[in-house]
Amino acid sequence: MASDPGLLRLTAGLRTVGAIALTLAVLAPPGTDVRHLVAGAIAAMVATFAVRDKERAAQAGTLALGLPVALAAVTLGALLGSHVVAGDLFFVALIFCAVYGRRFGDRGTALGLIGFQVYFLSLFVGATVSGLPSLYGVIGVAFASSALVRFALVPETPAGTLERLRSAFRARLAQLVTAQLELLDAGPEDVDKALEHVREGTARLHDTALMIQGRLEAGTADESVARLVQRRVADAEVAAERLGLLLLTARSAERADTLTLHLPGAPVPAGGLLPVRDKATDMLRRDLEALRLLVLRPVSAGHGTALSHVRNRLLGYRDEENLPVAPPAVQDVFRGVGETARAVLGLRVALDGPQDESDDSPATARSREELDAEDAAIDAGEEAAEELTGLRRPTTRAAVQVAVGSSLAIVGGELLSSQRWYWAVLTCWIVFINTASTGEILVKGYRRLVGTVLGVVAGIGLAALVGHHTWTAFALVLVCVFLMFYTAPLSYTLMSFFVTAALGLLYTLLHTYSFSVLVLRIEETALGAACGVLAAALVLPVRTDRRTNDLLVAVLDRLADVTETAVDQLSGGPPADLLDQARDLDQALADLRAATQPLTHPVTPLRARRDTARYVVALLETCAYQARALAATAELLPTHPSIAADPRLRGAGQRILRNIRAIAAHVADEHSTDEVRTGPSIAALLETGGPDAPRFGRVTDRVLRHLGRLDEGVVGLARPLGVPVARPAA
Repeated sequence: MASDPGLLRLTAGLRTVGAIALTLAVLAPPGTDVRHLVAGAIAAMVATFAVRDKERAAQAGTLALGLPVALAAVTLGALLGSHVVAGDLFFVALIFCAVYGRRFGDRGTALGLIGFQVYFLSLFVGATVSGLPSLYGVIGVAFASSALVRFALVPETPAGTLERLRSAFRARLAQLVTAQLELLDAGPEDVDKALEHVREGTARLHDTALMIQGRLEAGTADESVARLVQRRVADAEVAAERLGLLLLTARSAERADTLTLHLPGAPVPAGGLLPVRDKATDMLRRDLEALRLLVLRPVSAGHGTALSHVRNRLLGYRDEENLPVAPPAVQDVFRGVGETARAVLGLRVALDGPQDESDDSPATARSREELDAEDAAIDAGEEAAEELTGLRRPTTRAAVQVAVGSSLAIVGGELLSSQRWYWAVLTCWIVFINTASTGEILVKGYRRLVGTVLGVVAGIGLAALVGHHTWTAFALVLVCVFLMFYTAPLSYTLMSFFVTAALGLLYTLLHTYSFSVLVLRIEETALGAACGVLAAALVLPVRTDRRTNDLLVAVLDRLADVTETAVDQLSGGPPADLLDQARDLDQALADLRAATQPLTHPVTPLRARRDTARYVVALLETCAYQARALAATAELLPTHPSIAADPRLRGAGQRILRNIRAIAAHVADEHSTDEVRTGPSIAALLETGGPDAPRFGRVTDRVLRHLGRLDEGVVGLARPLGVPVARPAA
C-alpha cells in the first residue's frame, strides 16, 4: 500500500493485462491466426491505457468514441499502405492532430492517442483492404474486452481510489516516524544514511498528500468532508515534517537548518546532544514507537485500553507540566510528538469517523474539542471552491514540433528500412509526450534509447527461449506488459526495456524475428530520438532555461500568495482558502522539479549548473514547507482557543513578500532593478519582554519562527539566482 499509493500502478497493469488476456481468450477458440491475435492484443492495450478520465461515465464515453476512431484509423492505414507519399503525409497530419488534441483535456488526448496507435498497428501487422472486415471484428472484441475489464473485472471508482490513498498516507506517515526513530538512534557513522531515509520518507508523504488532493473532488460526495480530509492531511504532513526538524535540532548544538531535510548531500549539523542513553531519550524512543503504532492502529479497533493510554500520554505532551526533565531541544521533540499525535487523532476522526472517548484524558478531551470546533468552522464557512487552473502547455507549438520531427524520422527511417521506418516515428512521438522543453526531450530520448538497447538483449534471449511456442510467447508478453505499466511512473528506462522485450516476442510470433531486426530497432530508436531533439531545438524551441524560469516565477508567485494570505489572516484579516493555495504552490514546485531534471541529470557536463539547480529547488522546498506551516496555523485561527490574531505579524511579513516579488521580477527580466533587502532578524520579534517570560505557549512565537526561516530561505535564493542584495541602512 505504501509503495504503490492507491494501488494505481497495480490497477493499471492488471487492467491492461486483463484486457489483452480476455481478447486472446475470445479470439483463440475460432482459430484466429497469429497476426490477428497480435493485432487484438495491441488494440486491447491501446484501448485500456489511453483512457484517463477520472469519472466512470466519462471513461465509458471516451471508450465509445474511441472505437470509431480506431476503425477509421485502421481503414486509412490499409487504404494508404501501398501509397508511400500519401500514407506518409497522412501519418504526419495524424500526428499533428493527435498532439494538438491534448488541449481538449483527457478525452482529446485519449482519442488522439488511439488514432495514432491504431494507425501504427495497421503498419505493424500489414493491414490490407481485403482483411479489413476481420480486423474490424478483432478491434471490436478488443474494445469490448477493455470495457468489461475496466468496469466489471478490475473496477476502479474515485471513492475507492481515494480510500486506498488515505491508507497509503497513513502507511507512509508510519514509515516516516520509523525513519525519524532511526535518525534518533543513529551513530556518527550511520547518521547520513538515516537522514537520507528521513528525506525520502518526507518526500513520499508529500507526494501522497498531493495525490489525495488531486482526487478529493471526484472521490468525495460531500464537499465539507473533502475540506475536512484536506485539512487533516495537511496538518499531519506539517506536524510530521516539523517533528523531523526538531529531531535534527536535538542532534545538534544549534538549530538545524530546514534545508537539511530537502537537499541531498546537505551536511548534518555538527556536534550534538544525541544519540545518548538517558531517561529522557529512552522515553523519546518509546514514544516515537508508540506514535508509529498510533498511526497504524485505531484505538477502537479491538486493541483495548493500552492504545488509549498511549494516545493520552502522547497528547499530554502538549501541556508544559507533562514534559519530562530534559534539555530544551529534547523537550521540543516531545512537544513535536504531542502535536503530531494531535494531527494523527484528527486524521483518524476525519477518515474513520467518531472514536471511542470513554478513556480520554483531559488533554485528549481538550484536543477533541479543538478538532470539533475546527470541523464546525469548516461546515459553517464552506464556500464553493474555485476551479484550479494550471500552466497549460502550448499544444500548437508541440504539434508543429512533433510533426516536423516525425517528417524527419520518416525520411531517415525509409533510408534505414522501407518496411519498418515507423519505429523511428513512434520514438519521436513518444519523446514528446509529457515534455515541454528541449532538455526534457533530450533526457527522455536518452532514457528510451538505453531501455531499448537493454530490451533488445532481453528480447534476443526470450525469443531464443520460446522459439515458436505461441502461447508461451503470449504469456511472456503479458508479463512484460504488466511490468511495463507497473514501472512506468518509476522509471522511463525500465518501461522502455519491457516494451522492447515484448516487441521482440511479438516479432517472434509474426515470424519476423532476427538479430538484424532488433538491431534495426535500436537504430530506428536512436534516429527517432535524434529527430525529436532536433525538431525541439530548431522549430519554435523552448529552451530549458526559459521553461524553468517561467515555472520558477510561477512558484515564487504562489509562494507570495500563500505567505501574504496566511500572514494577513494571522494578523486579523478575513478567512481565506489557504489550503488550496498551499497545494497550488506544491503543484507548481512539482512542475519545476520535473522541468529541472535535464539540469540535474547525473550525465550533465555542467556540474556547477547542476549543483545550482539542486540548491535552488531545495531552498524552494524549504520555503514551501514554511509556507505550508503558516497556512496550517492560520487555518486554525478562527476556532483554536489558544490562537489569537497578532497585528505585529503583518509588518513582519512585508519584507519577505517584497523580497519574493523582487526575485520573481529579476527571474522574469534580468534587467530588473529590484533588490533583495535584509535587515534585523525577524527572530528579534520573539522577544517576550523579560528573562522570566515563558518561551512557549503563544502560537505567535511559532509563526514568527516560521516567518524567520522563510525570510532566511528567500534571502538565500538571491545568491544562486544572481539577484542583487541591498545592504541594510546603517
